[in-house]
This record gives sequence, structure tokens and C-alpha cells, in this order.
Amino acid sequence: MPKRVPIRICVNGQPREAFVEPAASLLELVRGTFGLTGTKEGCGTGYCGACTVLLDGQPVNACLVFAVDADHRDVLTVEGLTTHEGGLHPVQDAFVACGALQCGFCTPGMLVSTVALLRRVPYPSEADIRAALAGHLCRCTGYRSIVRAVTRAAAALAANPENPALPQPARPRGMRSRA
Repeated sequence: MPKRVPIRICVNGQPREAFVEPAASLLELVRGTFGLTGTKEGCGTGYCGACTVLLDGQPVNACLVFAVDADHRDVLTVEGLTTHEGGLHPVQDAFVACGALQCGFCTPGMLVSTVALLRRVPYPSEADIRAALAGHLCRCTGYRSIVRAVTRAAAALAANPENPALPQPARPRGMRSRA
């Protein structure tokens, strides 16, 4: 049996520690060890996007990333999108308002990918939106309502500069980059 290795990771702004098998995925760590079940396992091969989280601000398929590769890095899951007051993030509000979810299985990955897009491109075109969400498989919505929701979220965030699209979390003391 492989030896478990210690890792330190910042998840949704909170420093965490765990012992993981060298071959354990970030998805297993987030869901199994930390109990953050909003991140879904769909295909297990990186095709569907249901397990998407932000790793140092970039969308990744958590099923394809080794947990040990997230050591001393920042992870944002869908649970980390809530506001400080416990309300919905503007991206979540827009998805609800536009009916951009039906069964909801793909929604967590779409939400965090949308946050990453809006951090990079505050006023995305439809082509930008479709490119950013190309790695997400949704069998229910037909994507039109999702594109509308992302456009609506961009407008809401632009109209309220006091409510930015989730600034990068501050790295807690003791957490430093591996680079």
C-alpha cells in the first residue's frame, strides 16, 4: 500500500491539511476528505467538466489533478462562491434568474468556470462565453440560458464595482507558493 503524504492546501479561503495517497485525485480530496460535495464526479476522464474547480484561479478538472499537486495552492469550489453574508454570488443569482440549470449536475463546474472567465474578461462576448464553457457537458439546457446567465452576471458585476467577481483569496499565513 502506498505511503500517504501530508499536504497543505487553501480551500475556499481556509487553510487545510490532509494525508493523501500519492495517486488520489483533487476530486477525491475535496469530496471525500473535506466533504465539499458540490463538486461532482461525472465521467472521471475530464470530458464532462462536472468536477471543475479553480486551482490558483484557473479552472481545472479535479478528477485529472493529483491531490499532491495541489499542495500549497489555492482551490475554490462552488461552496466558496457564497458571499460573506451567506447569500448567492451574482453568478449564481444570474443562473437562477435565467433558468440556466435544470438537473443541476453540471452547474457547480459551470459556475466556477464562469467566475474564472469574468475575472479574466469582464465583458465577454458570446464566443468568449462558449469557449470558456466548452469543456462542460450539459444535457438539459441547450446552453442558450447558460450564455444568457453569464451575460447577465457580467452586467451585474460591471454595474456594481463594490461586488467584484470574487477577488483571489488571500493566501493565509504559513501558505506559500511552491514556486
